[in-house]
Amino acid sequence: MKNKFLKKKNFDFELYSKNISNNHINYKNIKLLYNYINISGRIIPKRLNKLKTKQQRYLSKSIKNARIMGFLPFVKLLDY
Repeated sequence: MKNKFLKKKNFDFELYSKNISNNHINYKNIKLLYNYINISGRIIPKRLNKLKTKQQRYLSKSIKNARIMGFLPFVKLLDY
């Protein structure tokens, strides 16, 4: 039986997860980090973006560092 709570992904994260390595995950790499944040500004979970556990840990730490340094917003504002 399929899990009814899992949402379908609109973005192909497997393309990014194959090219990503631990050396490329950095708080200064803003273009990469924006791909792993959803519309509301939350970090996309590991089960949806198909990253390995270590990569997800590095990614979440670098997103948090980028938010504190001011490179990424804590919340994305929607344009109405």
